[in-house]
Amino acid sequence: MAEVAAGAPRVRRRGRTTLLIATAAVLGLVAGTCAGYLVQADREPTELPYLSQPVVKQAKGDGPEPLSAAQDRKVKVDGDLRRLLVKRPKGTQASKYLTGKDGWMDVADYSESFKKPDVGFKNLVQDEFRRAAVTGWQRGSTYSVEIRLVQYRQEEGIGASDEFDNSLFWAEKDSGTDSWSIPGTGDGMAYVHADPDTRPGYLPLYEAEAHAYRGDIAMEIWVYDSKPIPKKTIMDLAERQMGRL
Repeated sequence: MAEVAAGAPRVRRRGRTTLLIATAAVLGLVAGTCAGYLVQADREPTELPYLSQPVVKQAKGDGPEPLSAAQDRKVKVDGDLRRLLVKRPKGTQASKYLTGKDGWMDVADYSESFKKPDVGFKNLVQDEFRRAAVTGWQRGSTYSVEIRLVQYRQEEGIGASDEFDNSLFWAEKDSGTDSWSIPGTGDGMAYVHADPDTRPGYLPLYEAEAHAYRGDIAMEIWVYDSKPIPKKTIMDLAERQMGRL
């Protein structure tokens, strides 16, 4: 049963929220520009200031001290991303079903978690996927956890935010789902799906998930069990993981 849980693929589709907001922003900008031209057309010309300005003296001293490696988030997230993953709890076993190698997932590995890997691969390339770190564990034969930190280059877009919006869209599509905000994460959300996946010959499969992002990193947490998953389980995991970012 654990194999079915850990490998359960998810439908991934590009979110629509970001596109709608971007479109509204463009329309607002055009409307504001037109109004500005109309106002300026009725005004007297404004006298421009002189080009020569007083010289501002440079402040004394060497300026603020640079941030240490521990304080500089850029240094932290550009290092070994696996070190930012929460540690496996005592009394659990390392998951046998994680995709990737040595805690890393490349774009091909990550696209395999989609129901349509070819579509997922194209979306990841478009979203400027950089790398993903993954960890997971099992307890007994039915309980399993998988946590991913997915990092994007974000040179042309906002991949982590887009992926976050997409994840929430699909999480909220499932019926019988309870949800809660994750403290300290802005828009981060945790979900417990009350309706299990039932298939002949298998125990019922319950699922919980959590999604949040910070900067260029999107966090994904999945919890599976043969019995209902408490809110505390998914919330604790999400808060601890985001606390490390």
